Amino acid sequence: MTSDDPADSSTDNAPDDPDRPRPQEAPPARFRDTRRSLTSYARNGDSRDLRRALSHYVRSGYGGTTTMTRRLGATAVTAGRLGTMFQSGRTPDGTSLRDAALANGSDANAVLDAIVDAASPADGTQDKEASRVSIRNALSDLLVRFPDADLFALTEAQRNYVIERYAAFDVYARFCLDLQKTVLDKAPDAVTGMRRLRYIREFISEQVSASFRRIRDEDAPPTTRSIAQLTRAALRETLAVFEEYTS
Repeated sequence: MTSDDPADSSTDNAPDDPDRPRPQEAPPARFRDTRRSLTSYARNGDSRDLRRALSHYVRSGYGGTTTMTRRLGATAVTAGRLGTMFQSGRTPDGTSLRDAALANGSDANAVLDAIVDAASPADGTQDKEASRVSIRNALSDLLVRFPDADLFALTEAQRNYVIERYAAFDVYARFCLDLQKTVLDKAPDAVTGMRRLRYIREFISEQVSASFRRIRDEDAPPTTRSIAQLTRAALRETLAVFEEYTS
């Protein structure tokens, strides 16, 4: 990471990507309160401090749930692409090179890399690289949990799982771009810092998954077309929960 607050850099939400909202001028010291609570969490591991940090992160760091959900719009769009790609019997659109890699089913890494390229083509920005890593990590988790999964014919449960994991990892990636340095700098040592970050990742993942489950229980099963909307709604609910934590 090149700075403690790269979300304020010119690479964030690049205007030439139609999936990204237009950049807005960030208020000064917008992560000040978040860093204060996150410093306490990094030092003592108290989850109450983490909750306070997440509340400040959404409220003052991004101006509230609605604004932060809009800033994460590309996450929902990419989730929709993944849903289309994982529809039974379908393969990602792509160049002949990607199609060739997908045809080589014996090379798992080539297949995973091709899916990442098709779902989130590289553009050199921090956000896009983080998104690509999130997709790769979600796919890796899928294959650990479902070792016999056919990536071109996922079951509904498998598809739901990878979409949820991707969305959670991308929220965590956004958090790391903004504040990972604070955690690592303020923790007693490097090992503890990494342990704190792993806890944050799973904390975010659990809340994102819970939001997806609640929405699915209330609504009809999502179609491929609605996966982006479902993801956006789950992110909005997750961020609302974070914002409402006692601070």
